[in-house]
Amino acid sequence: MPAQGPDQSNYERTTRGIRVRVMPFYLDDQSDPEEPRYVWAYTVRIDNESSDVVQLRTRYWRITDADGFTDEVAGDGVVGEQPVIRPGEGFEYTSGAPLSTPSGLMVGRYGMATSEGETFEVDIPAFSLDSPHELRQIH
Repeated sequence: MPAQGPDQSNYERTTRGIRVRVMPFYLDDQSDPEEPRYVWAYTVRIDNESSDVVQLRTRYWRITDADGFTDEVAGDGVVGEQPVIRPGEGFEYTSGAPLSTPSGLMVGRYGMATSEGETFEVDIPAFSLDSPHELRQIH
């Protein structure tokens, strides 16, 4: 895993006892500011702190770059899986996102189902994608 910079943050949100934590990190070796192409990976940890067995069925992401361009991504599961997460257990995966700007924002939600068939949505906290190429302005 790449070294973490001092500005790396953990982002966390809990919905109905399902805790979602995200840790984004910039991939300098896969990025090329001349293109422009900036690439991040993010590790998501989903912990089931509820008393229900749940299955992650769907995902939805809204990815916004520094120019305000928004891309929406939706589909079944995550990284090719629809994991079943029992109470007290967790699931972790890493995925990535490329942008044409040196910073952006991601936010989303997971579609979950209990073992009884009840469906509900779990919020994924908004998290920022910041590269070392971003010009920071202090107002």
